Amino acid sequence: MSISYKRLWKLLIDKDMKKKDLEEKAGISHYTLNKLNRGENVTTDVLAKICKALDCTMDDILEMDFAEPVLREGKEAKSR
Repeated sequence: MSISYKRLWKLLIDKDMKKKDLEEKAGISHYTLNKLNRGENVTTDVLAKICKALDCTMDDILEMDFAEPVLREGKEAKSR
């Protein structure tokens, strides 16, 4: 499974917001925003702050692809 935040970036464009504006409004760090930009994992608390700041749901900011494996530290994650 992989997670894409392309919906978040599109939503920012639609709301005419810059990433810096999102950092300030949601109260998240630049480092956390960079993790999102690289498609890395973040906590649900971070996602909730973003949703509250943008008045949206998680479906509006992320998309999950269950066909692709999650990569961790350059290795494919083991299936359970």
